Amino acid sequence: MALMPVADALAAILSGAEPMPEETVALDAAYHRILARDVAARRTQPPQAMSAMDGYAVRAADAADLTARLKVIGEVAAGRPFPRRVGAGEAVRIFTGGVIPDGADAVIIQEDTAVDGDHITITEAAVSGRHIRKAGIDFREDDVLLAKGSRLSDRSVALAAAMNYPELSVRRRPKVALLATGDELVMPGSSPGAGQVVYSNGYALKALARSEGAETLDLGIAADTVAATTAGIRRARDAGADILITSGGASVGEYDLVKSSLEAEGVTMAFWKIAMRPGKPMMHGRLGAMRVIGLPGNPVSSYVCAFLFLVPLIRTLLGRTTVHHRKETALLGRDLAANDRREDYLRARLEARDDGTLIATPVDHQDSSLLANLAAARALVIRPPFASAARQGSVCEILRLPE
Repeated sequence: MALMPVADALAAILSGAEPMPEETVALDAAYHRILARDVAARRTQPPQAMSAMDGYAVRAADAADLTARLKVIGEVAAGRPFPRRVGAGEAVRIFTGGVIPDGADAVIIQEDTAVDGDHITITEAAVSGRHIRKAGIDFREDDVLLAKGSRLSDRSVALAAAMNYPELSVRRRPKVALLATGDELVMPGSSPGAGQVVYSNGYALKALARSEGAETLDLGIAADTVAATTAGIRRARDAGADILITSGGASVGEYDLVKSSLEAEGVTMAFWKIAMRPGKPMMHGRLGAMRVIGLPGNPVSSYVCAFLFLVPLIRTLLGRTTVHHRKETALLGRDLAANDRREDYLRARLEARDDGTLIATPVDHQDSSLLANLAAARALVIRPPFASAARQGSVCEILRLPE
């Protein structure tokens, strides 16, 4: 099978992907969920004109100069409106959040008044509308303030509450099952024997999937046998996984059994091997409604492929308004040699000059097994197939990695 270009591989993975069904969750559980429909305000905020300061509600015409002496006829606190109209020569004591009484059109702040029995004098002339929050200055009933497909931040959850929503309609989280393969893998905290490797891929993959809003199911490590691998695939299917991610066993060695195991279980393969570095032996197929992405076992290849392909798939299933990673430009921090037929994603450090210019410096060693370099990287420098040599200071395209 020929190497598939990166763009074609991503298109194949996203082909036919539709947003998950919606579900209703309490507002307390809505943080970072994806809205399934637009959210329109159920009320006007504030519903009436309110005072922005502690002071006195007055008619501006009565307090236009410093000779004014006004009679205080009552008090307004938040939640306790004044029952009558403010007439000529009158003032009402008012506190922040109090409803502006009928007839009043200005507030004189407390610091600009002096109390004389049941009257006040002023040291600052009133101006119509000053220190008043007009009705609807925040939002009005039926204003659409939260859009379908957006991810709810802490501020947007507060806004939904203010709009009078105790619960929201969001997309169901896609379930991502993760199956590692390899007799050489042992869990962190073990004492690895000769030739054994401490398993790390699943921790990055689970964190990445969860950060994008998915639910994860860890199927553990399968031995390098067809029986163990197919058992893991069946567990993912039986658990109702929307996406199965396999890690390892994707290459061409005698113990790389994932492709044959997937096909034996009825997975229809869309591709195997893509024209990128790292991650050439990645594969993709479907088993009924379950989408399968077979990632390479090398930790850098596994992570980079998940970042490039799994993340957009999760976003698509969640109905996100933004699916694809945003490319940026930077200046190269060092020279790069000409590229071959594969699209390169070079792990790079990233720094910003005082003028905001980004400098992307690919790390010296790009081997796909080097986790320390991956952890230190802040971006991927994209090198197209057959790109010519590039000099330090030339413009390059980058993708920022998650912080």
